[in-house]
Amino acid sequence: MKLVTYDRGDGVGRPGVLLGDGERILDLAAATDGAIASIQALIEGGDATLERARQAEASAANGHMLERSAVRLMAPIEPPIQMRDCLCFETHLKQAFQQARKLRARQFDNPEEAEAEMARKGILSVPETFYEQPIYYKANRFSVVGHETDVIWPRYSKFMDFELEFGIYIGKTAKDIKAADARPYIFGYTIFNDFTARDAQTAEMGGQLGPAKGKDFDTANPMGPCLVTADEFGNPYDKTMICRVNGEEWGRGNTGTMFWSFEQVIEHVSASETLRPGEFLGSGTVGNGCGLEHMRFLSPGDVVELEVEGIGILRNRLVKVD
Repeated sequence: MKLVTYDRGDGVGRPGVLLGDGERILDLAAATDGAIASIQALIEGGDATLERARQAEASAANGHMLERSAVRLMAPIEPPIQMRDCLCFETHLKQAFQQARKLRARQFDNPEEAEAEMARKGILSVPETFYEQPIYYKANRFSVVGHETDVIWPRYSKFMDFELEFGIYIGKTAKDIKAADARPYIFGYTIFNDFTARDAQTAEMGGQLGPAKGKDFDTANPMGPCLVTADEFGNPYDKTMICRVNGEEWGRGNTGTMFWSFEQVIEHVSASETLRPGEFLGSGTVGNGCGLEHMRFLSPGDVVELEVEGIGILRNRLVKVD
């Protein structure tokens, strides 16, 4: 199934299922007599609740449908109960760090000399830790917004960027799970755009505590347009990923190039720590999946589209406000 949370205009999130070509939505709460009040509740309900949702979808012709064009799609879970973003794509890291040194060097009187010095000292280079274990940070779940929601340019940034990612929702309580046993703990998948203030990010990463204001601002984390359940998504490691700005393709990649799989990430994160149904784990940016890798940056009013095969297109406009 393709699950959504939608808003009829009153700011209240309601659970739904995208039907057919995606132009209609099944009102999942109405179709189940209120038994499924949210996508979070659906996940927490386990297999029995998921089966009830499937039955409702199968009998959708009986009513409880509305046009997608009449509602606003929120993130599948807004906000998620917890979210972590990981670094799973080696190509992105190599290319992004190389360009980040160039960007950082622009702030010095002699950019070429500054860039060479950073390269010599290993500043803004792929850390050895990346090859030893999955790396992640806990993102701001309250910055999560949905499909076609405007992203507000943070006042302190001059260089804004997007990041083409996808990610998983945990389907059931997980602790000390081995990678070989982790696939059944994945409930489903969505697209994640990790908007980033590159100038703030490159300035703060030297503090070695991970990203802060580079990624931590209101509306920074669009997700959606839907949550595709694992059974429908199929093999997660053979999907095309494409990013476009104002209709122009800026880059593409494939989920199969992940250095760390989601199963390996689950093993690492769940070590002596309980993961709960509805938690989100992002993949990190696919190679060629952000402007920085091409030394191209966004402008106010740009519309960013992220497409992942089997999920759809997540579209957001970046705007400046006075």
